[in-house]
Amino acid sequence: MRTDITGVPGPRTGSGDGKLPLAGLWALATAAFITSLTETLPAGVLPAMSADLGVGEPAMGQSVTVYAAGTALTAIPLSAATAGWRRKRLLLASMAGFAVANTVTAVSANYPLTMVARFVAGVAAGVAWALLAGYARRMAPVPLQGKAIAIVMTGIPIALSLGVPAGTFLGEALGWRTTFGVITALTAVLIGWIVAAVPDFPGRRPEGGARTLGALTVPGVAPVLFVTLVFVLAHTILYTYIATFLERLGMGGSADLVLLVFGVASLLSIWIVGALIHRRLRVLMIAGVVLVAVAAAALALLSGSPVPVYAAVTLWGLGWGGAPTLLQTAVGDAGGDAADAAQAMLVTLWNAAMAGGGIVGGALLGLLGPESFPWSVLVLLVPVLGVVIGARAHGFPAARAR
Repeated sequence: MRTDITGVPGPRTGSGDGKLPLAGLWALATAAFITSLTETLPAGVLPAMSADLGVGEPAMGQSVTVYAAGTALTAIPLSAATAGWRRKRLLLASMAGFAVANTVTAVSANYPLTMVARFVAGVAAGVAWALLAGYARRMAPVPLQGKAIAIVMTGIPIALSLGVPAGTFLGEALGWRTTFGVITALTAVLIGWIVAAVPDFPGRRPEGGARTLGALTVPGVAPVLFVTLVFVLAHTILYTYIATFLERLGMGGSADLVLLVFGVASLLSIWIVGALIHRRLRVLMIAGVVLVAVAAAALALLSGSPVPVYAAVTLWGLGWGGAPTLLQTAVGDAGGDAADAAQAMLVTLWNAAMAGGGIVGGALLGLLGPESFPWSVLVLLVPVLGVVIGARAHGFPAARAR
């Protein structure tokens, strides 16, 4: 998650004729795809990785946690340290980091080395996610900035709904190492694409660590960050253990199809958000939270009939898909001149919530069983909805500044 280190608008490629620079934006969307796929792919090839590296599946599962930890621990300090870098140079450096980390993962026969590579990939993700949304904003004319961010964010649901299943299939057919090698090859192509199609923008002068914490005092920033932390935590608890939950409903063999439905609904959500965000950010955010809550309630009360499950998952995707775009836009708007620091904190909290979702979900599974997952989502969404509704003046305002 993610935005440019600079809160001050700069020259925009698309501002001259009112059009979006689609070649550059789709390059950024591909960067989002690579970061999301690199993070979640081990879940699809976990047994093979575990057997090959000689560790148990719970230990191998920490390859996802250590990635999130790499992002959460380094996003803020690296954002400050690279504040003065040209944006294109920094983006290319982060993609090179992914290429190196995934190459090492593909060839490593040693568990500790693999975990180091995963941590490095997480560090590269922290840099990338701190750039992408802001890059999109600066490339687009003001009325189209929300749509530009939405285009970039399509990389996330595509990675989750199509990339992970495709990577899992490729891993089963040719081996999990081949899958990571393919990601490296795609990253190499992307680096050339960025060089050719993505414009460059200046960074800013470093302003010290106090600037980051000072962003919390800007009206509207704290509510957006709270919503990010708790909303992502609620979503991740259920998403991480969706296969386990479906087993309880007698649909364990349908997890891939359920995730595909979720991904398609998420893509539709991103399209809707991109079309309306400039005028209806507050309404869209409230609607998103309510849709996820309705979906969780439906899943909590279902007896295992497939049709209601698919309907609930569709509502979940519609409510969640646009959330990254909405939250990044909201914190960028609220942060103003401190948008860079606010975005760095959003990156950190997002990934902390992802890591926490796996831990909390695991505890709930052991204590209360999988049926507790949708109920926990409902409990967490109550304060989320309250904060969104209450942040009417700042954070999620009724009218956005133009």
